[in-house]
Amino acid sequence: MNIAATLKTDITPEGDDYSTVRRVIEMITEDYREQPGLDDIAGRLGQSPTQLQKTFTRWAGLSPKAFLQAVTLDHAKRLLRQEELPLLETSFEVGLSGPGRLHDLFVTHEAMSPGEWKARGAGLTIRYGLHPSPFGGALVMITDRGLAGLAFTDEPDGMDAFEDMASRWPNAHYVEDVEATAAYAERIFDPKRWDPKAPLRVVLIGSDFQVRVWEALLRIPMGCAVTYSSIAEKLGQPTASRAVGAAVGRNPISFVVPCHRALGKSGALTGYHWGLTRKRAMLGWESGKA
Repeated sequence: MNIAATLKTDITPEGDDYSTVRRVIEMITEDYREQPGLDDIAGRLGQSPTQLQKTFTRWAGLSPKAFLQAVTLDHAKRLLRQEELPLLETSFEVGLSGPGRLHDLFVTHEAMSPGEWKARGAGLTIRYGLHPSPFGGALVMITDRGLAGLAFTDEPDGMDAFEDMASRWPNAHYVEDVEATAAYAERIFDPKRWDPKAPLRVVLIGSDFQVRVWEALLRIPMGCAVTYSSIAEKLGQPTASRAVGAAVGRNPISFVVPCHRALGKSGALTGYHWGLTRKRAMLGWESGKA
């Protein structure tokens, strides 16, 4: 498996953009209390401030400074402290404001039956391919029903992501098919291809509770976030925050089913299965697109 996929639309970050942006995000995250300036960050990367500014802005749609403001813990806490009805609580309501609109990726979904899930993939053929994305290598997994998995990796061959995903459905039959998965990669990461008239179909493979949590994630609008406890309350199980967090962590279709928009009770960004830096990158990227 390799990342040398050919796409009709080039979604590859220019040069080493993602690597550069990832290092910038890591620096900002580690040193945000000191509020490092552009000159300082550029000097530590051995780049000119002007070039770094252009690279980051081209990738994220906003400057490093604006990105910091969008994804820091203080920003998340401000969302929690909105007066009257907090944004985090009301986002579920506004998420369905348009006819047939689940969120900004325009996704429609179905869930496999409990029996199919318990079979751990038996009788299921999953095609997969590794593609470039704004967030590093993206492992796309599809069935004849639609997108079933999306994982991320920093490894050239993507085997760490493949082994992780394949362990979830160990009895499935896996076929590498980069050509078949390329169309999904193009649609997922190109906002110009997000079309409500032709929604992206996904298939959710999990327990009944997990699927309910993943469906709740689909209702979070782009540019918003919710807490695990808020999701639990929406599901009618206000004491199930920990179980909700576990289900969020097992979400097999990252980014499309936006588990990166779920926060801890304090507003902290908390962990992310594919790396906290990548979670911050997704939130910042979305801030630039929203």
